Formats: sequence, structure tokens, C-alpha cells
Amino acid sequence: MNKENIKKVVLAYSGGLDTSIIIPWLKENYNNCEVVAVSGNVGQADELEGLEEKALKTGASKLYVLDLTDEYVDNYIIPCVKAGAVYEEYLLGTSHARPCLAKALVEIALKEGADAVCHGCTGKGNDQVRFELAIKHFAPDLAIIAPWREWDIKSREEEIDYAEAHNIPLKINRETNYSKDKNLWHLSHEGMDLEDTGNEPQYEKPGFLEMSVSPIVAPDAPTYVTLDFEQGIPVALNGEKMSAKNIILKLNEIGGANGIGIIDIVENRLVGMKCRGVYETPGGAILYKAHSVLESICLDKMTLHEKQRMAITFAELVYNGQWFTPLREAMSAFVDKTQEKVTGTVKLKLYKGNMINAGVWSPYTLYSEEIATFGESDYNQKDADGFINLYGLPVTIQALVNKKNNENKI
Repeated sequence: MNKENIKKVVLAYSGGLDTSIIIPWLKENYNNCEVVAVSGNVGQADELEGLEEKALKTGASKLYVLDLTDEYVDNYIIPCVKAGAVYEEYLLGTSHARPCLAKALVEIALKEGADAVCHGCTGKGNDQVRFELAIKHFAPDLAIIAPWREWDIKSREEEIDYAEAHNIPLKINRETNYSKDKNLWHLSHEGMDLEDTGNEPQYEKPGFLEMSVSPIVAPDAPTYVTLDFEQGIPVALNGEKMSAKNIILKLNEIGGANGIGIIDIVENRLVGMKCRGVYETPGGAILYKAHSVLESICLDKMTLHEKQRMAITFAELVYNGQWFTPLREAMSAFVDKTQEKVTGTVKLKLYKGNMINAGVWSPYTLYSEEIATFGESDYNQKDADGFINLYGLPVTIQALVNKKNNENKI
């Protein structure tokens, strides 16, 4: 990439520490190029406040704020919920937001006739891969600038130094300098004291948790919720019809108040290292749980087990930035087929971080109380004789061969 040819850059802009200093850095290092900032609203709420003023003051020519919330939920989150995709306990909150954001970034870059796109992902993380694979999918010839792979800045502390030297206002300070990612699905926390795996997260410290409360301070009385699904998609909460997005937002309030969906994990990053993070996903955790409970009565054994195996691969594809790939699309088609009769209602009891099954109903349930009962039924228990003889035939033959050769052992 010839820097002399870079006249206009479209920047994925969040207003956080990284992207705040990238605007002046781009102008300093890329011939005072025009910087068009793009912020995709995926539910980060108050983080969008004052963003335009900040972007313009730090050197951007304009700021696009795109409402991607419905697209994010319907086209990225819900397919993962239906797939049951979980990466090492992580519900993919950052992972499935990136392809949504990157697609919007490319759309603006093409509209603006930009020479390059830029992101603030570090060279250590997964997000650089997620952004760039999506960018390559939609615009393979578009240049990509990744400052963390170019500049001399080596830490978040040095980023703060740069910001202070350039009079860039920040919402963080050196004492609250966690690396965070927030959207309507989750909030992640990394860095600082969490880098030592021997340190317990400060769940009870005011300001640490933002979407949730510690289970310790959650209410002493349980909260019940009911979720209605149609073909694997949530359509109603506590009997009230609403969009999947609004269900998630409401579940965030209910789940957060009950300390639901907080995890502390050391995950295996795509780039090879292990990294520790604390994630808050209150509504998402409830949604995954309810969907799984409903599938337990709606899916036959072989389909359920195959889907559970594929869920690992599906989650790896999403985590590794391979959303826009033939395999992910094919797996989503399989998942959609499995969801055709995943319709019904699930009731959960939430109590101090726990989600307890409290009932599940479906017109397509494969559970038959009449057959499964311990009481009297039309099930003929003598049928088990022939079944066991046939099912155990290989075992019987092997035992007879062993006996013939004096190899039976107890």
C-alpha cells in the first residue's frame, strides 16, 4: 500500500480509546488524509452520546451513525441462538457484532469513494481478523489500515499519553482502564487486574458490572419469565408479543437484576494465546437456556445430537471471523431446517445467577407422558427382549468367540 495514494479513509469509530487517537494519527501519518468516521449502533447506548462532536473536534470530516440494531439481532444474533453456538462458554457477543459492523463500514467506504478503511483492533486480538475477513469478502481490493500493526504505541497507557498530548477527551482514566466492548447483547471486560488469573473479579465493586449485579446482591426472591418461540425465534416475553431485539433488551433488565449471565473464562484466541475475560450477557444467557430447553422436547435424538456437534464448529466459525463463508451459510441452512418445529413456550425461574427450568410446552413435543410414565400404559415392556437381543448381538458374538479361544476375563 502506497501511503501517497491514500486521500480518504473510512474509520470504524467507536469513540473509545483506540479509535479516538486514530483520527489524529491517520492525519499525521497519511498525508493529512480526509477521515470519515463510521459508528455502527449495535446497542452500545450511552457510548454514542456526544460522538459526532468528539469525532469532528479530533479531525474527522464527518460522522455516520448507523442504526444496525435490528440487522444485528435478526441476521447475526438469532442465527447463533438457533444454532446453539457457544465458544468455550462465551456467547459470542463481540464475535457476531464484527461482521455486521464491517459490512456497514464497507458500504460507507464504497459510497464515499474511499481509498482505504481503518479499524482500531490490536495485533493481538481476534477482532482484526473478523473485521478484515468481512472487508475482504465485500471489497477485496480495498486497502486496510490497522494502526496497531504500524505505530510505535505499545500499551493502553501510552495511548492515554498520546490522547492527553493531543487534547483528546476520554471517558476512562488510568484506574478504570479496562478494555471493554459493549453492545445490546453483552459487555466484555479485559485487562488490568484480570490479566492475573489468580485475581478474583471485583463483582461487588461499584461500577465494575454495568449490565448486571453480582448474584450476591441479587433479590432474595426468584423471578419467573416465560418465552414463546416460533421456529426457534423468540416472539413473546411473559405473554407479550415483541421483536427479538426488544425481547433481548427486556431480558437484559430482568436477567441483569438477578445476576444472570456473568462468566469469567480464559479463552483460546484465534491468534494462539490464551486470554482472560469477564463477560456480562444477561438476556442472551436466558435466551440460550430457554431455546435449549424447548429443543429438548421438539428435536429427535439424532437431529439434536448432530446439531450439538455442529454447534461447536458453528461457534468456531463465528469466533474466527468466518461468518461470510460457504460453510457457515450451509450450517445455517441446516439449523433453519431443524428449527421448523421448535415452537412453544418455556418458563424459567431466575434466582441469584441461576436459571431453573420451571416448565416447557409445545404442540410439537416428542415427549409422551403416556409412554414415559412409571404408571400403567400401553407400552409393552416385553418388547425390550427382542430389542436387547438384537442390539446386543455383536457383544454376544464377541463373547462367544472369546469363550471359544479361552479369552473371556472377569
